[in-house]
Amino acid sequence: MVLIDTNILLHAVNAESADHTRCLIALEALVNDSENWILTWGIIYEFMRVATHPRIFPNPLTLEQAHEYVEEWLSSDSCSVISESDHHLQVLRESREAVGRLAGNIIHDLHHAVLMREHGLVDITTLDRDFRTFPWIELRPLPAA
Repeated sequence: MVLIDTNILLHAVNAESADHTRCLIALEALVNDSENWILTWGIIYEFMRVATHPRIFPNPLTLEQAHEYVEEWLSSDSCSVISESDHHLQVLRESREAVGRLAGNIIHDLHHAVLMREHGLVDITTLDRDFRTFPWIELRPLPAA
């Protein structure tokens, strides 16, 4: 199982991105393969926020278009969405203690890292090197373009 980070989704739908082909190949392989892949609601909402934002996304999607992508991904038999359990606060505490001082923008990544730890996930496909901060996570490389 592998968690797919927001940036992979964004590059996969943005044909103008330099990383478009690699991200699209990786995502299509998951959608069409039998390996289980994971999203979080935070990743889904972040995808919709960035993909529809005219100052961030070069050719923004409409909310309807972004939602259609989400529905397509979630309709894949191999895709699941994870969320916080009743033990999330304890896992957050343990994760914080394992990593040390964190602040600012990396807190968003911490949320996903804690969810991964909480659900026993190790692998993430991402272009965000900040995930190297979390010792329980392994970055899965993208295929060559």
